[in-house]
Amino acid sequence: MIAPRESTELARQLIAKTVARHAITPGTLTLHADRGASMRSKSVAALLVDLDIAKSHSRPYVSDDNPYSELQFKTMKYRPDFPARFGCIEDARAHCQLFFAWYNTMYCHSGIGYMTPHNVHHGHADAMLVTRQVTLDAAFLVRPNRFKNKKPQPHALPTAAWINPPSPEKNPDRNPQPCTVNS
Repeated sequence: MIAPRESTELARQLIAKTVARHAITPGTLTLHADRGASMRSKSVAALLVDLDIAKSHSRPYVSDDNPYSELQFKTMKYRPDFPARFGCIEDARAHCQLFFAWYNTMYCHSGIGYMTPHNVHHGHADAMLVTRQVTLDAAFLVRPNRFKNKKPQPHALPTAAWINPPSPEKNPDRNPQPCTVNS
């Protein structure tokens, strides 16, 4: 959402619309946000309780605590079509509509096995991994020496993605394999 200013009501609208649009099952989402007044407001906190969404906030005085958002902004700013200035808010909205469509549906992310967020989110990744393996197997049969006679494998999908993984002491039965943006 691009707005002239941040507000609690806009934050509530964005969260509620997004949860409804994606049919988020209660109790399955953690929302990580900065420590801005809107995201720490009682109104947003009440909405998150009503929607059964856990909340997580950046550490105090740390502006880059969400590596996923930081990478997204860096990718946007370094694209060749990013303007030096936007003429007005409508220009910024139009640019971001195109950028986010590309970022989510066409840009393959290394942290999710060179898949697009759209394909992972909508459950297409497993079928795509099968197709990739078929292609790699065919290439291996034609030229095994290209692969040093070792059958190639597609990049794996992460089993979990964490900003702040739970400590092993708190969850000794779980052994998450966290995905980081820098992996």
